Amino acid sequence: MSVQKPLPHDAARLHVTGAARYVDDIPTPRGTLHLAFGLSTIAAGRVAEIDLAAVRSARGVVGLWEAKDLPSDCDCSPSAHDEPLLSGATIHYLGQPIFLVAATSHLAARKAARLGKITYTERDAILTIDEAMAVDSRFEDGPRIWEKGDPGEAIDTAPRHLSGEMEIGGQEHFYLEGQCAMALPQEGGDMVVHASTQHPTEIQHKVAHALHLPMHAVRVETRRMGGGFGGKESQGNALAIACAVVAAATGKPVKMRYDRDDDFMITGKRHDFRIAYRIGFDDDGVIKGIEFEQYARCGWAQDLSLPVADRAMLHADNAYHLPHVRIESHRLKTNTQSATAFRGFGGPQGMLGIERVMDHIAHELGMDPVAVRRANFYAAEVEGGQPPAPEAPPRGISETEKTEGDIVSRGSEELVEGTDAKPAAASQTTPYGQVVEDFILHEMTERLLTEAEYETRREAVAAWNDENPVIKKGLAFSPVKFGISFTLTHLNQAGALVHVYQDGSIHMNHGGTEMGQGLFQKVAQVAADRFGVPLEMVKITATDTGKVPNTSATAASSGSDLNGMAVKAACDTIRDRMAEHLAELHQCAAADVQFADGNVTVGGETYSFAEAAQIAYQARVSLSATGFYKTPKLSWDRIKGQGRPFYYFAYGAAVSEVAVDTLTGEYRVLRTDILHDAGSSLNPAIDIGQIEGGFVQGAGWLTTEELVWDDTGRLRTHAPSTYKIPACSDRPDVFNLALWDGRNREDTIYRSKAVGEPPFMLGISVFLALSDAIAACGDSYPALDAPATPERLLAAIERVRDGI
Repeated sequence: MSVQKPLPHDAARLHVTGAARYVDDIPTPRGTLHLAFGLSTIAAGRVAEIDLAAVRSARGVVGLWEAKDLPSDCDCSPSAHDEPLLSGATIHYLGQPIFLVAATSHLAARKAARLGKITYTERDAILTIDEAMAVDSRFEDGPRIWEKGDPGEAIDTAPRHLSGEMEIGGQEHFYLEGQCAMALPQEGGDMVVHASTQHPTEIQHKVAHALHLPMHAVRVETRRMGGGFGGKESQGNALAIACAVVAAATGKPVKMRYDRDDDFMITGKRHDFRIAYRIGFDDDGVIKGIEFEQYARCGWAQDLSLPVADRAMLHADNAYHLPHVRIESHRLKTNTQSATAFRGFGGPQGMLGIERVMDHIAHELGMDPVAVRRANFYAAEVEGGQPPAPEAPPRGISETEKTEGDIVSRGSEELVEGTDAKPAAASQTTPYGQVVEDFILHEMTERLLTEAEYETRREAVAAWNDENPVIKKGLAFSPVKFGISFTLTHLNQAGALVHVYQDGSIHMNHGGTEMGQGLFQKVAQVAADRFGVPLEMVKITATDTGKVPNTSATAASSGSDLNGMAVKAACDTIRDRMAEHLAELHQCAAADVQFADGNVTVGGETYSFAEAAQIAYQARVSLSATGFYKTPKLSWDRIKGQGRPFYYFAYGAAVSEVAVDTLTGEYRVLRTDILHDAGSSLNPAIDIGQIEGGFVQGAGWLTTEELVWDDTGRLRTHAPSTYKIPACSDRPDVFNLALWDGRNREDTIYRSKAVGEPPFMLGISVFLALSDAIAACGDSYPALDAPATPERLLAAIERVRDGI
């Protein structure tokens, strides 16, 4: 088999030698123009006067466009049609593009763009969550509310109560390859676009819209990206549209790439969140009722904020059964960059909220935080694959739908006054009504804690902290239960195109994009396995909207699930045609034809795969096929907040140990142990790499990566000199990682599971370990905010020592 083998990334040698070709490496035709945006220097207001004479006369400039000069509004939005390419008179954030310069070189365009003289009429900018709430600046009429059971009553009648609040910072994607695009005008007004994008079809759609063309007149190609992490799902639209507009106007090839500073200033980040909570629980730490308020700072345009905020609500339970829960979500509009997709897509923020709750309960009770978590876990995986009878579904309401006296429908696990009883037959559902039938964290937790020597190390950390007043250690465990599928149901589809040539070589294309995560290699392994040939016989080709139409973004951790199944379908169609023909020749059943080890065996005779392809070709058997796949079992109503948005859940768990200098707030991650569920892994080597990288990126989000805006709305952390992503030296000194030995109970490609986003949340263990270390400084709960920079750690240490 070609699958389930730890094969290297298909472009690994190209990556390390620098030979891998990205958009900026594509040789440009003679006369290619280069673009740059002129950016606003205020966060909110209007353009009073604009003088671009110096820009027009600058060396190398050949064209200049304001909003009024564009062929349309050139909308860049992935959803709400609210992001014009150029601002026009109204300014929504500091760094918004106002005009577009075309010049003979990249440097000339950038220099010229800074010569514009613009005066503004400023207005007060809305920059923070508090400011947005004060003026009710939001993207929906009111908060989105999902409720299950009777959380208010459950909290009020619980033996113990807690409340709290935490701030969660955003995150810059910091893909190593910045945003880049190139447009090549074709005959008849057609356009070919090379883009560094996770969503070629969206680029195709947006360029066609901007130029008033049908989509068939625009072809988008993406061979690879140098990282994406969600930041190239919608943020690349502006560059591709700008290039296509100028190419159409001038008849010349056009290229645009952001300098790193411009990339920071223009593009969206991970959403900042504030999460407030109120909980009722018993003396064993079991949550009886809980209420969350989630506040998301979305920026100036809607972008993907609504589904991001939805997913934060969807993951507010993480791995824990919450019988009585209320989640209220505010999607706030501010004069900052439009926050966008980022690995986990809101899930990490929601998950961090419940993990804070678990730690807070443990601190209040003086219990081991692991014990509190295990007490609240969902029930173990259902035997035989049959879920128990479901609860009554929850109901979601928005603030505008609710009136005084309204009763929200609740699940069947109603609180029985004066008892802890639950209905015996009640199944366990998420707050949004999906039955959890594949929960494996009980077994995973037991194995991880044993292999990580958690109990022994917990005692050692306590002993260390008793003896050392300056350096404090912390140890923490965190689990992950992450839903896999797009929550916009129609996106859960994929197509593929496969050709077998008469020499037996195979050409494979699908709608997924390669951003370093190894998707192309995994899907090529699927193709090789279906035909029983060596991997080198499969040609991996660039994602191309002219080959596979109407593709979904490579996002939501769905790349391998969707595209692997689509390629499998296409390969199986061709293989079955070949088998039927050969079976007819040899007077046997098609099922008796075997494809393995580069050969085809039929009727006692063995052909090489190339010979079998030649025989089929000469018999006029079609050796080309499309494949299509749509994810089954999905049903989701985001307004009501109920249904089955996820095909399955991926699981993981981590234990991290840290040391903190209480005099400076500096820290080190000493050791991390991870056990992660990749199902029956398509490629263990690639999956392990994804898990390691996801963990480090997640830890970076919660520790070193701090976005800072000043009072004018200017992003001050806009370059590597001021924004600190994790380096190699920031990874744990001891880093142990293992894959859980199991198969996906759902019928995914070779029973594998997604590994793109779930490992990111394993980094929460580092944040919790830092909190654990600070708690050793006194008796009060640290109430640490994220990111836990040394400054925040030091402030928390002082609060704990002062008993605040």
